[in-house]
Amino acid sequence: MRPSWDEYFLGLVREVAKRATCDRGMSGCLIVRDKRIICTGYVGSPPGSPHCDEAGHLLKTVMDDDGQVSQHCVRTIHAEQNAICQAARHGTALDGATLYCTMEPCRTCAMLIVSVGITRVVAERMYHAAQDSREIFRAAGVELTVVTPEVQRYDRQ
Repeated sequence: MRPSWDEYFLGLVREVAKRATCDRGMSGCLIVRDKRIICTGYVGSPPGSPHCDEAGHLLKTVMDDDGQVSQHCVRTIHAEQNAICQAARHGTALDGATLYCTMEPCRTCAMLIVSVGITRVVAERMYHAAQDSREIFRAAGVELTVVTPEVQRYDRQ
C-alpha cells in the first residue's frame, strides 16, 4: 500500500534518526515545504564538539514541574534545532513549512519552530514534557499532529 505523505516523511525521519550520535535520544527531523525536503536534522553535538558516542554522555539532573527527577544528556543539540540551524546556515527560509519529528518538540524547540514560521508539526510519538510546547503551538496557530498517542521512551536512562 502506498504511504500517505505524512507516513512517507515520518519513515524518512526514522532513517535520519539513525545518524544520531547520542544513543539515549535517537531523534530525527525533516522540514518539508510543498512535499519537498528542505533540510534534515538529528541529535548530535555542535561541529567541533565531541559526540556522546565518542566521549560519553554529559548527564544533568532535572526536575519536572510534577517533581519527577530525571537525567538528560546535554552534550547534543536536538534534531529540530539541528534542522533549523542547517536551514539558517544555507539561507533557506522555513515560512509555511511542515516539520516532521520523532517525538513532540520540547519547549525550546517549539519556540524556535514558531519563530521561524513553521506552520505544521507532525510527531510520531508524544513527549512526556510537551504541555508547554502544545500551548506555544496553540497560541501561535501551529497545527500539531501526534500520530501515535504514546509517550516516547528512552532505551537508555
